[in-house]
Amino acid sequence: MPLPTIEWNDGKVRLIDQTLLPNELKYIDCENVDDVWEAIKVLRVRGAPAIGIAGALGTVIGIWNSDAKSYVEFSDQLLKVTSYLAESRPTAVNLFWALNRMKVVAEANKDKEIPRLKEILLAEAQKIIEEDKAMCRAIGRHGAELIKDGDTILTHCNAGGLATADYGTALAVMFTAHEQGKRIKVFADETRPLLQGARLTAWELMQAGIDVTLICDNMAGQVMKEGKINCVIVGADRISANGDTANKIGTYSVAILAKEHKIPFYVAAPTSTLDMSLPNGDLIPIEQRKAEEITEGFGKRTAPKGVKVYNPAFDVTPSRLIDVIITEKGIARPPYAQSLKNLC
Repeated sequence: MPLPTIEWNDGKVRLIDQTLLPNELKYIDCENVDDVWEAIKVLRVRGAPAIGIAGALGTVIGIWNSDAKSYVEFSDQLLKVTSYLAESRPTAVNLFWALNRMKVVAEANKDKEIPRLKEILLAEAQKIIEEDKAMCRAIGRHGAELIKDGDTILTHCNAGGLATADYGTALAVMFTAHEQGKRIKVFADETRPLLQGARLTAWELMQAGIDVTLICDNMAGQVMKEGKINCVIVGADRISANGDTANKIGTYSVAILAKEHKIPFYVAAPTSTLDMSLPNGDLIPIEQRKAEEITEGFGKRTAPKGVKVYNPAFDVTPSRLIDVIITEKGIARPPYAQSLKNLC
């Protein structure tokens, strides 16, 4: 069974500090909304579904000690908390989906006493966690249908249990196929500059007993050319209505390489990652990260002081490069404008 990535524990938000993996597996307790905001911002918790859960639990912890005497006063406090959490990271739509869901639930129960309303919001956050677990398992089942015995899969960044509440999205497909007895192998891109593939994906796959080979990002084309890859599976942080997909920087390059080598390219994500309000991926906001992640990665300077740095955390893969999108409700195929709408 996967380790719990994030959970409510005795009035605190307990989560795995993913910045320490794979060298140390450590749980930390976020005692207030500032702690949750910081955990999201610095990637102690990361992955679109897990960020959404952090947003929901962060909302609860932000209002848990509220002394509001009326719903109007409580609602004002809730709005401040959710607005603050929304500033932590801009690209993963699951965060905004979860925060909005918490506000909707509060409004629907505004006639309740404030202590009861707090309990209702906690129950809603717990419900989001349980739904995410079920969605991950369903994604795994649907996606495993695309995997043949003996396949070798390339993946980029980390879309495993660490990115969700339980089982992952892209890695859920691999975990399920492995559990079905299919003999699969995985090539994991290291995923510069923060090495989520090397630190997290390789660790998760090894824990599951899956044959994994780590490669540098710029080796993907070569292993494809050598005929080592049967398909590519990645996760997503936001998918627009036409199927354009934002994912960790470098995904777009992998998709182009897959198209050139006639290798199927699959995206695995829950429907909570769909943003049907955006007609295409050009409108997806792209987070810009600090220069030090590149120039002083993991505390060691590797570039001259003063050099200019461009460090987008995500890129957008056009839907024309995506063969299928795997969701908990089934597999969507082109044209995505229609198939994703049907799923929603």
